[in-house]
Amino acid sequence: QVQLVESGGGLVQPGGSLRLSCAASGNIFTSYTMGWYRQAPGKQRELVATIFSYGSTNYADSVKSRFTISRDNAKNTMYLQMNSLKPEDTAVYYCNTVPRTATLWGQGTQVTVSS
Repeated sequence: QVQLVESGGGLVQPGGSLRLSCAASGNIFTSYTMGWYRQAPGKQRELVATIFSYGSTNYADSVKSRFTISRDNAKNTMYLQMNSLKPEDTAVYYCNTVPRTATLWGQGTQVTVSS
């Protein structure tokens, strides 16, 4: 059973940047469409960025042009580069397949955007 571990979150000021990482215990990224999800307090978990097995990407309108999803197949790691962060980006960020697989949810990584 593949496991996913997210890291790289933290506290950042508005306008700042963070890079999140999603490390997989097995080779999953070239076989499945993967995504970054986030869940803000009191809100449902939402998909913000998708990378297809063949490499194309897609983004939610709220993060388009600010976030970039990528992966390193050799390292079994997926990334989310987040620039121009806004307070509304504050959430716990998770990686998972698209559509989501219930057994793959990790602990997530907290991103807080605040001055």
